[in-house]
Amino acid sequence: MKERFRLKRTWIVTLVALAVGAGASYALYRQLLPYPLPEQLIYGNGHIEGIEVRVSAEVSGLVVHHSLVEGQEVKVGTVIAKIDRQRFELQRARAKSEIAAIAHEQREAQEELATAKHHRQMAERDFERYRTLSERAVVSSQQLEKSENDLREATGKIGALEAKIKAVGARLDAATKAAEIIEMNLAKTSVLAPITGTVLVRAVELGEFLPVGGTIGVLVDLQRLELKIFIAEKDIGKIHLNDPARVHVDAFPDRYYDARIIRVDQKAQFTPREIHMPEERARMVFGVTLSVDNSDTTLKPGMPADAWILWMKGAQWPERLHIP
Repeated sequence: MKERFRLKRTWIVTLVALAVGAGASYALYRQLLPYPLPEQLIYGNGHIEGIEVRVSAEVSGLVVHHSLVEGQEVKVGTVIAKIDRQRFELQRARAKSEIAAIAHEQREAQEELATAKHHRQMAERDFERYRTLSERAVVSSQQLEKSENDLREATGKIGALEAKIKAVGARLDAATKAAEIIEMNLAKTSVLAPITGTVLVRAVELGEFLPVGGTIGVLVDLQRLELKIFIAEKDIGKIHLNDPARVHVDAFPDRYYDARIIRVDQKAQFTPREIHMPEERARMVFGVTLSVDNSDTTLKPGMPADAWILWMKGAQWPERLHIP
Protein backbone atom coordinates (compact mmCIF):
# COMPACT_ATOMS: atom_id res chain seq x y z
CA MET A 1 0.00 0.00 0.00
CA LYS A 2 2.75 2.36 0.92
CA GLU A 3 4.54 1.47 -2.28
CA ARG A 4 1.48 2.35 -4.38
CA PHE A 5 1.08 5.65 -2.53
CA ARG A 6 4.72 6.51 -3.03
CA LEU A 7 4.45 5.75 -6.76
CA LYS A 8 1.31 7.87 -7.09
CA ARG A 9 2.97 10.79 -5.34
CA THR A 10 5.98 10.53 -7.67
CA TRP A 11 3.67 10.77 -10.70
CA ILE A 12 1.93 13.81 -9.25
CA VAL A 13 5.23 15.58 -8.56
CA THR A 14 6.41 14.77 -12.05
CA LEU A 15 3.24 16.14 -13.64
CA VAL A 16 3.43 19.28 -11.52
CA ALA A 17 7.08 19.77 -12.48
CA LEU A 18 6.22 19.30 -16.16
CA ALA A 19 3.36 21.76 -15.87
CA VAL A 20 5.55 24.32 -14.14
CA GLY A 21 8.30 23.83 -16.73
CA ALA A 22 5.83 24.21 -19.57
CA GLY A 23 4.39 27.35 -18.01
CA ALA A 24 7.84 28.83 -17.48
CA SER A 25 8.84 27.96 -21.05
CA TYR A 26 5.71 29.60 -22.43
CA ALA A 27 6.27 32.69 -20.28
CA LEU A 28 9.88 32.90 -21.50
CA TYR A 29 8.69 32.43 -25.07
CA ARG A 30 6.19 35.27 -24.68
CA GLN A 31 8.83 37.46 -23.12
CA LEU A 32 11.26 36.84 -25.95
CA LEU A 33 8.70 37.60 -28.64
CA PRO A 34 9.51 40.92 -30.35
CA TYR A 35 7.30 43.83 -29.44
CA PRO A 36 5.11 44.94 -32.31
CA LEU A 37 6.42 48.12 -33.94
CA PRO A 38 4.22 51.19 -33.32
CA GLU A 39 2.18 52.15 -36.36
CA GLN A 40 3.92 55.51 -36.81
CA LEU A 41 7.38 53.93 -37.17
CA ILE A 42 9.28 52.11 -39.93
CA TYR A 43 12.38 50.16 -38.96
CA GLY A 44 15.56 49.42 -40.91
CA ASN A 45 19.21 48.66 -40.30
CA GLY A 46 22.54 49.00 -42.05
CA HIS A 47 26.07 50.28 -41.54
CA ILE A 48 27.23 53.84 -40.92
CA GLU A 49 28.96 55.25 -43.98
CA GLY A 50 31.21 58.28 -44.26
CA ILE A 51 31.63 60.67 -47.19
CA GLU A 52 35.19 59.84 -48.18
CA VAL A 53 37.40 62.27 -50.10
CA ARG A 54 40.38 60.79 -51.89
CA VAL A 55 43.18 63.39 -52.00
CA SER A 56 45.34 62.95 -55.11
CA ALA A 57 48.48 64.58 -56.49
CA GLU A 58 47.88 67.05 -59.32
CA VAL A 59 51.58 67.12 -60.22
CA SER A 60 54.18 64.37 -60.17
CA GLY A 61 57.29 64.36 -58.01
CA LEU A 62 58.94 63.16 -54.83
CA VAL A 63 57.10 63.56 -51.53
CA VAL A 64 59.33 65.76 -49.36
CA HIS A 65 56.86 66.32 -46.52
CA HIS A 66 53.55 65.03 -45.21
CA SER A 67 51.58 65.47 -42.00
CA LEU A 68 49.09 62.64 -42.38
CA VAL A 69 48.37 60.62 -39.24
CA GLU A 70 45.56 58.09 -39.48
CA GLY A 71 42.74 58.95 -37.10
CA GLN A 72 43.86 62.57 -36.74
CA GLU A 73 41.64 65.47 -37.78
CA VAL A 74 42.85 68.03 -40.33
CA LYS A 75 41.31 71.42 -41.08
CA VAL A 76 40.34 72.51 -44.57
CA GLY A 77 43.20 74.38 -46.25
CA THR A 78 45.89 72.76 -44.10
CA VAL A 79 49.05 71.68 -45.96
CA ILE A 80 49.03 67.90 -45.63
CA ALA A 81 51.83 67.07 -48.10
CA LYS A 82 54.54 68.75 -50.17
CA ILE A 83 56.02 67.60 -53.47
CA ASP A 84 59.54 68.54 -54.59
CA ARG A 85 59.49 72.02 -56.25
CA GLN A 86 62.95 72.11 -57.85
CA ARG A 87 61.85 70.97 -61.33
CA PHE A 88 59.09 73.57 -61.46
CA GLU A 89 61.33 76.35 -60.14
CA LEU A 90 63.79 75.67 -62.99
CA GLN A 91 60.89 75.73 -65.45
CA ARG A 92 59.77 79.05 -64.01
CA ALA A 93 63.26 80.56 -64.38
CA ARG A 94 63.42 79.35 -67.99
CA ALA A 95 59.95 80.73 -68.73
CA LYS A 96 60.90 84.13 -67.29
CA SER A 97 64.01 84.26 -69.48
CA GLU A 98 62.00 83.28 -72.54
CA ILE A 99 59.38 85.95 -71.82
CA ALA A 100 62.11 88.58 -71.40
CA ALA A 101 63.73 87.59 -74.73
CA ILE A 102 60.42 87.67 -76.62
CA ALA A 103 59.49 91.01 -75.04
CA HIS A 104 62.88 92.42 -76.18
CA GLU A 105 62.25 91.12 -79.70
CA GLN A 106 58.81 92.72 -79.66
CA ARG A 107 60.24 96.11 -78.64
CA GLU A 108 62.83 95.95 -81.40
CA ALA A 109 60.16 95.16 -83.99
CA GLN A 110 58.02 98.03 -82.76
CA GLU A 111 61.00 100.42 -83.10
CA GLU A 112 61.65 99.13 -86.62
CA LEU A 113 58.00 99.67 -87.45
CA ALA A 114 58.15 103.27 -86.26
CA THR A 115 61.21 103.85 -88.47
CA ALA A 116 59.54 102.14 -91.43
CA LYS A 117 56.47 104.35 -91.07
CA HIS A 118 58.69 107.42 -91.07
CA HIS A 119 60.40 106.22 -94.25
CA ARG A 120 57.06 105.58 -95.89
CA GLN A 121 55.96 109.14 -95.13
CA MET A 122 59.11 110.44 -96.81
CA ALA A 123 58.55 108.06 -99.75
CA GLU A 124 54.97 109.33 -100.10
CA ARG A 125 56.14 112.94 -100.16
CA ASP A 126 58.88 112.13 -102.72
CA PHE A 127 56.41 110.25 -104.93
CA GLU A 128 53.89 113.11 -104.89
CA ARG A 129 56.65 115.62 -105.66
CA TYR A 130 58.07 113.56 -108.53
CA ARG A 131 54.62 112.97 -109.96
CA THR A 132 53.95 116.74 -110.02
CA LEU A 133 57.31 117.41 -111.60
CA SER A 134 56.75 114.63 -114.13
CA GLU A 135 53.51 116.26 -115.23
CA ARG A 136 55.56 119.42 -115.92
CA ALA A 137 58.19 117.33 -117.71
CA VAL A 138 60.82 118.46 -115.24
CA VAL A 139 61.89 114.93 -114.21
CA SER A 140 62.15 111.76 -116.21
CA SER A 141 59.72 108.86 -116.05
CA GLN A 142 62.53 106.68 -114.61
CA GLN A 143 62.84 108.95 -111.58
CA LEU A 144 59.06 108.82 -111.05
CA GLU A 145 59.09 105.05 -111.34
CA LYS A 146 61.94 104.79 -108.80
CA SER A 147 60.07 106.95 -106.29
CA GLU A 148 56.99 104.80 -106.76
CA ASN A 149 59.02 101.62 -106.12
CA ASP A 150 60.50 103.18 -102.97
CA LEU A 151 56.97 103.88 -101.71
CA ARG A 152 55.86 100.32 -102.42
CA GLU A 153 58.94 98.93 -100.68
CA ALA A 154 58.32 101.10 -97.59
CA THR A 155 54.67 100.02 -97.49
CA GLY A 156 55.63 96.34 -97.84
CA LYS A 157 58.17 96.61 -95.05
CA ILE A 158 55.55 98.06 -92.76
CA GLY A 159 53.21 95.13 -93.54
CA ALA A 160 55.99 92.64 -92.84
CA LEU A 161 56.89 94.30 -89.55
CA GLU A 162 53.24 94.43 -88.45
CA ALA A 163 52.91 90.70 -89.20
CA LYS A 164 56.12 90.05 -87.27
CA ILE A 165 54.89 92.05 -84.28
CA LYS A 166 51.64 90.11 -84.34
CA ALA A 167 53.52 86.78 -84.40
CA VAL A 168 55.87 87.91 -81.63
CA GLY A 169 52.86 89.03 -79.59
CA ALA A 170 51.28 85.57 -79.99
CA ARG A 171 54.53 83.93 -78.87
CA LEU A 172 54.69 86.28 -75.88
CA ASP A 173 51.09 85.44 -74.97
CA ALA A 174 51.80 81.70 -75.23
CA ALA A 175 54.96 82.04 -73.13
CA THR A 176 53.07 84.06 -70.51
CA LYS A 177 50.32 81.42 -70.29
CA ALA A 178 52.96 78.68 -70.05
CA ALA A 179 54.52 80.60 -67.15
CA GLU A 180 51.10 80.81 -65.50
CA ILE A 181 50.74 77.04 -65.80
CA ILE A 182 54.14 76.60 -64.18
CA GLU A 183 53.07 78.89 -61.33
CA MET A 184 49.91 76.81 -60.93
CA ASN A 185 51.98 73.62 -60.81
CA LEU A 186 54.26 75.20 -58.23
CA ALA A 187 51.24 75.98 -56.07
CA LYS A 188 50.03 72.40 -56.49
CA THR A 189 53.26 71.06 -54.96
CA SER A 190 51.69 72.04 -51.62
CA VAL A 191 48.71 69.73 -51.23
CA LEU A 192 45.91 71.23 -49.11
CA ALA A 193 43.16 69.39 -47.25
CA PRO A 194 39.99 69.91 -49.33
CA ILE A 195 37.70 69.39 -46.32
CA THR A 196 37.82 69.39 -42.57
CA GLY A 197 37.89 65.71 -41.79
CA THR A 198 39.66 62.76 -40.23
CA VAL A 199 42.52 60.95 -41.93
CA LEU A 200 41.18 57.52 -42.81
CA VAL A 201 44.14 56.30 -44.92
CA ARG A 202 47.68 57.61 -45.33
CA ALA A 203 48.87 56.41 -48.70
CA VAL A 204 52.33 58.01 -49.03
CA GLU A 205 55.70 58.01 -47.32
CA LEU A 206 58.58 60.49 -47.47
CA GLY A 207 60.75 60.05 -50.54
CA GLU A 208 58.03 58.23 -52.46
CA PHE A 209 57.50 59.26 -56.10
CA LEU A 210 53.94 60.21 -56.86
CA PRO A 211 52.57 60.21 -60.41
CA VAL A 212 49.83 62.62 -61.43
CA GLY A 213 46.65 61.34 -59.82
CA GLY A 214 48.53 59.26 -57.24
CA THR A 215 46.64 58.94 -53.95
CA ILE A 216 48.07 60.87 -51.03
CA GLY A 217 45.42 59.98 -48.47
CA VAL A 218 41.74 59.49 -47.82
CA LEU A 219 39.77 61.86 -45.58
CA VAL A 220 36.33 61.31 -44.14
CA ASP A 221 34.00 63.98 -42.79
CA LEU A 222 32.76 62.44 -39.55
CA GLN A 223 30.16 65.19 -39.12
CA ARG A 224 28.45 64.18 -42.38
CA LEU A 225 27.74 60.50 -41.90
CA GLU A 226 25.03 58.54 -43.68
CA LEU A 227 23.13 55.33 -43.04
CA LYS A 228 21.49 53.38 -45.86
CA ILE A 229 18.63 51.12 -44.90
CA PHE A 230 16.18 49.11 -47.00
CA ILE A 231 12.44 49.60 -46.76
CA ALA A 232 9.85 47.08 -47.90
CA GLU A 233 7.97 47.98 -51.06
CA LYS A 234 4.66 48.16 -49.16
CA ASP A 235 6.03 50.93 -46.90
CA ILE A 236 7.87 53.07 -49.44
CA GLY A 237 4.80 55.22 -50.14
CA LYS A 238 4.65 56.32 -46.50
CA ILE A 239 8.00 58.09 -46.33
CA HIS A 240 9.13 61.44 -47.71
CA LEU A 241 12.36 63.42 -47.89
CA ASN A 242 13.33 65.11 -44.61
CA ASP A 243 11.16 62.77 -42.53
CA PRO A 244 12.74 62.53 -39.04
CA ALA A 245 14.53 59.40 -37.91
CA ARG A 246 16.54 58.13 -34.98
CA VAL A 247 19.63 55.95 -35.14
CA HIS A 248 21.09 53.63 -32.50
CA VAL A 249 24.42 51.79 -32.33
CA ASP A 250 25.54 49.14 -29.85
CA ALA A 251 28.60 51.18 -28.88
CA PHE A 252 26.35 53.76 -27.18
CA PRO A 253 23.38 51.76 -25.85
CA ASP A 254 21.74 54.68 -24.00
CA ARG A 255 21.84 57.16 -26.87
CA TYR A 256 19.85 57.85 -30.02
CA TYR A 257 21.16 60.04 -32.85
CA ASP A 258 18.86 62.36 -34.77
CA ALA A 259 18.68 61.77 -38.50
CA ARG A 260 16.55 62.63 -41.53
CA ILE A 261 15.83 61.13 -44.94
CA ILE A 262 17.95 62.69 -47.69
CA ARG A 263 17.60 60.16 -50.53
CA VAL A 264 15.17 57.50 -51.67
CA ASP A 265 16.18 55.12 -54.45
CA GLN A 266 13.97 55.40 -57.49
CA LYS A 267 14.36 51.74 -58.41
CA ALA A 268 13.41 48.70 -56.36
CA GLN A 269 15.81 45.80 -55.79
CA PHE A 270 15.81 42.45 -54.10
CA THR A 271 16.71 42.43 -50.42
CA PRO A 272 20.56 42.59 -50.15
CA ARG A 273 22.40 39.30 -50.03
CA GLU A 274 23.54 39.74 -46.43
CA ILE A 275 20.01 38.74 -45.44
CA HIS A 276 20.45 35.01 -44.90
CA MET A 277 16.90 33.69 -45.19
CA PRO A 278 15.88 33.02 -48.83
CA GLU A 279 12.27 34.03 -48.15
CA GLU A 280 13.50 37.44 -46.95
CA ARG A 281 15.77 37.88 -49.98
CA ALA A 282 12.81 37.36 -52.30
CA ARG A 283 11.17 40.61 -51.18
CA MET A 284 11.47 43.81 -53.20
CA VAL A 285 12.87 46.75 -51.24
CA PHE A 286 13.92 50.37 -51.78
CA GLY A 287 17.14 51.88 -50.48
CA VAL A 288 16.62 54.87 -48.17
CA THR A 289 19.59 57.04 -47.12
CA LEU A 290 19.59 58.91 -43.81
CA SER A 291 21.81 61.83 -42.90
CA VAL A 292 22.93 61.30 -39.29
CA ASP A 293 23.75 64.14 -36.91
CA ASN A 294 27.24 63.32 -35.63
CA SER A 295 28.40 66.77 -34.53
CA ASP A 296 30.43 65.28 -31.68
CA THR A 297 32.04 62.74 -34.08
CA THR A 298 31.34 59.77 -31.80
CA LEU A 299 29.96 57.64 -34.63
CA LYS A 300 32.48 55.98 -36.94
CA PRO A 301 32.11 54.56 -40.46
CA GLY A 302 31.40 50.85 -40.51
CA MET A 303 29.38 50.71 -37.30
CA PRO A 304 26.22 48.55 -37.59
CA ALA A 305 23.20 50.65 -36.77
CA ASP A 306 19.42 50.42 -36.29
CA ALA A 307 17.11 53.16 -37.51
CA TRP A 308 13.49 54.13 -36.96
CA ILE A 309 11.66 56.55 -39.26
CA LEU A 310 8.75 58.58 -37.87
CA TRP A 311 6.70 58.67 -41.06
CA MET A 312 3.26 59.57 -39.70
CA LYS A 313 2.71 63.34 -39.67
CA GLY A 314 1.85 64.75 -36.25
CA ALA A 315 2.74 61.52 -34.45
CA GLN A 316 5.04 61.47 -31.44
CA TRP A 317 8.07 59.33 -30.74
CA PRO A 318 7.31 56.46 -28.35
CA GLU A 319 9.08 56.38 -25.00
CA ARG A 320 10.97 53.25 -25.97
CA LEU A 321 12.32 52.14 -29.34
CA HIS A 322 12.81 48.47 -29.98
CA ILE A 323 13.79 46.21 -32.84
CA PRO A 324 10.75 44.40 -34.27
